[in-house]
Amino acid sequence: MADSFQILIADDHPLVRGALKQALSSELENVTLYEAGSLSEAIEQIESHNGDIDLVLLDLHMPGMNGFTGLFTLRASYPDIPVSIVSASQELPVVRRSIEYGASAFVPKSAPVDQIGTAIRTVLNGDMWMPDWARDAIENGPADDEATGLAEKIGQLTPQQLRVLNMLTEGKLNKQIAYELDVTEATVKAHVSAILRKLSVHSRTQAVIMARELQLQEPAIDA
Repeated sequence: MADSFQILIADDHPLVRGALKQALSSELENVTLYEAGSLSEAIEQIESHNGDIDLVLLDLHMPGMNGFTGLFTLRASYPDIPVSIVSASQELPVVRRSIEYGASAFVPKSAPVDQIGTAIRTVLNGDMWMPDWARDAIENGPADDEATGLAEKIGQLTPQQLRVLNMLTEGKLNKQIAYELDVTEATVKAHVSAILRKLSVHSRTQAVIMARELQLQEPAIDA
């Protein structure tokens, strides 16, 4: 490929990052690779390069992700940067929801190097990629209306509202959220009101229950 690309590998396991770097370096020309070990580090890397990142490879179980919340946060914060999930999981519901929630690809960590290269080139060319077995099951299987509805509602939240919702899920009070985000409690209350309205719920508890649908059921699959 004649073009030059900048790719961020976000995974909390150094060995996995190293393997992905080696795979991408062998499969792509003119590629610059950056690394992050948590969601906050990934955001710092994107910000430090002024958003000039062509693709993020994202581990679902990285610190700060809180299930799919991290994916929603990246897509809301940087809608022009495609995100490819790279996961040890090969559970169809995880693949389906990754794509439903905004990922441009789902790449199993066990995929051969040439397949990883194909997946990344496909996304860099503006298309979507997933394993054939997943594509066939998703295209020929029943639609996941629950995932679609949840994606539409969560997708209305701003990056800051997603952070607040994430903290609500962790059981934090308005005062704690205000301190961590360096805003006033009144601002937090305004965010909470907006969250309830956009999620079409009437209480913080209902919002938390909905947000927990974004969490993964297999917390150790990427260990």
